[in-house]
Amino acid sequence: MSYPSLHITFLGTGTSSGVPMVACDCVVCRSADPKDKRLRSSILVQSPETTLVVDTGPDFRYQMLRQSVKRLDAVLLTHSHKDHIAGLDEVRAYNYFQQKPMEVFATEATANRVKMEFDYAFSEHPIVGVPSINLNYIDEQQPFSTGDLGVDPIPVWHMRMPVLGFRFGNFTYITDANRIDKTSKEKIRGSKVLVLNALRHEPHISHFTLKEAIAMADELEIPQTYFTHISHQMGLHQDIEDTLPPGRNLAFDNLSISL
Repeated sequence: MSYPSLHITFLGTGTSSGVPMVACDCVVCRSADPKDKRLRSSILVQSPETTLVVDTGPDFRYQMLRQSVKRLDAVLLTHSHKDHIAGLDEVRAYNYFQQKPMEVFATEATANRVKMEFDYAFSEHPIVGVPSINLNYIDEQQPFSTGDLGVDPIPVWHMRMPVLGFRFGNFTYITDANRIDKTSKEKIRGSKVLVLNALRHEPHISHFTLKEAIAMADELEIPQTYFTHISHQMGLHQDIEDTLPPGRNLAFDNLSISL
């Protein structure tokens, strides 16, 4: 496994509806603070030789334009829900400029859903202008690599749905989870930075609450944890930030960190 220097950018930190939510007039959705504007959750991971994204939600096109991402080597998918794969069609721009298929890494179950959702991209009779995708199947128990990046998949649970987190060296990214088994906890332990979903304060059937996410970070003794996949029900960014213990912070769109 290779662990080069990393630069991580949060492309989106919102839940499936994004923030502001369509037609909502709550104080968070009306906030003028840029940190309360949250696109669907995704990160950009850059090493000296490799640029990849984790998840391509409905905001993927705008996220790539906003960060001026001129080259993209790979896409890693955590699971098949629409707010994590709906923008995958947009890789066709990179197909055109890079003149090669996009390398997409996913479990077999997620890959099968991608084939259904984007069936036109996998037709036996090629159509002009569709995305070119090379699906790479992930064994959730086996590390893999893309470019100079070693990746350790981390299975977690989104209610009864298996979801993958990913560890890149000392950085671990997990979204859409409400349970992490002991084996996966040991894969996370030792990370210097953890990103973990924290939907809101009230209990949810398939997501950690903020309190549960803080407790998980404390249990795993992670020095710095950022919370993502945040709903407008969480409250105003700065109000929540003011209540958090040291080393525990809400992520926000465009936040960048280096390791």
